[in-house]
Amino acid sequence: MGTVNETSTTETGATQTTSSGAALAASVTVDGDRLWRRLMALAEIGATPKGGCDRQALTELDRQGRELLTRWCEAQGLSVRFDAIGNLFARRTGADDSADPIVIGSHIDTQPTGGKFDGCFGTLAALEVIQTLNDSNIRTARPLELVAWTNEEGCRFSPCMMGSGVFTGKLTLADAHSRTDTKGVTAGEALEAIGYVGVDADCPRRFAGYLEAHIEQGPILEDEGKTIGVVTGALGLKWFDVTVTGMAAHSGSTPMHLRHNALLGATRIVETVECIAQAHQPDGRGTVGAFQVSPNSRNVIPGEVSLSVDFRHSEGRELAAMVAAFERGLEAIAAESGLEIGSRITADYPPQHFDTTCIDAVRRGATAQGYSHRDIVSGAGHDAVFVSDVAPAAMIFIPCEKGISHNEAEYATPEDVSAGANVLLRAALELAGVSSTEEGA
Repeated sequence: MGTVNETSTTETGATQTTSSGAALAASVTVDGDRLWRRLMALAEIGATPKGGCDRQALTELDRQGRELLTRWCEAQGLSVRFDAIGNLFARRTGADDSADPIVIGSHIDTQPTGGKFDGCFGTLAALEVIQTLNDSNIRTARPLELVAWTNEEGCRFSPCMMGSGVFTGKLTLADAHSRTDTKGVTAGEALEAIGYVGVDADCPRRFAGYLEAHIEQGPILEDEGKTIGVVTGALGLKWFDVTVTGMAAHSGSTPMHLRHNALLGATRIVETVECIAQAHQPDGRGTVGAFQVSPNSRNVIPGEVSLSVDFRHSEGRELAAMVAAFERGLEAIAAESGLEIGSRITADYPPQHFDTTCIDAVRRGATAQGYSHRDIVSGAGHDAVFVSDVAPAAMIFIPCEKGISHNEAEYATPEDVSAGANVLLRAALELAGVSSTEEGA
């Protein structure tokens, strides 16, 4: 074996690669067919009749998915461990194995009527990156770790992003273990049942950097014909539950001027949410997604309406302005209509800005390979959002057909899947550093 490249370490701890090793590493690309085959094989576990996947967290199907991923990782010589919330870490040693690792991955749990790509693409792209380095006998200066976070989706056990939430201290382990599903089973009991309770949730290893590849879950890249989204951060959000209370009354016997129609007030709230979001473009989002009318009878004036409101923006100041406008709007609607309107905040996450070094590595990875790309802000929550509070992080997006996700029709092309994995490979190598390339290993 002949070492053809060495690295040095800067004062900041970043790895630097000499030109010979960098040139050799730059010529390496992932095996897109192998990555696609693995995606399709994992999707068979929990496959639905409509071509999607139902592999919810901490179920028997989740156990089978974890076992398959573990076998694939161990076949590549990776050491696999699980922490106390069941997050999977698969480690590839580096030249300096005491150095903090570069971590790449996502999750493998799905929605009840989910697709084949959400989360799974990022996890298996990470595995493909590692196998490509193995096949090419490229050793990184820092260790590389694959991660598959527990219960990102949050559909069986709330909250979403549970595994990364525990890892980063957003959620205590005891709280996470105590969460119940609709049948009263706790997450701790379910984790024990599938046999994936590990250790060290309170003392996680530090990350030198974290990269997560993901389908966009939106239509922007496809609409603009871009292959790669360089994710610079994630929208902050404020969620509200709103209740409008009027008076239920007979639809025929009650004159129009004497009505207290809760639904009329609720529709004005819907219009207010839309107007606020439109006034805070391009990153403003406003949605009323859930609506319950009581008593919900065709000949009764609605006496009460409950609705959800979802505001998002990439800048904290703008999000605060949207919320302030919403609160003023509720006061005005209540005063003008005579209806009682109450609201409470149910979720509050600030906008997240990813690390510039990690973002630049993703951007250079896309540019070096000639992929069309654009900067983009994630409108959805991801594990990377939590991780970015404790480590440098960034994300890579690829298009998904018609922007559809959390749906059995979710689809990404093999070409885009390969492109995203290649960008992940380049960015991970830049952050981890190439220690050596060996022949005949």
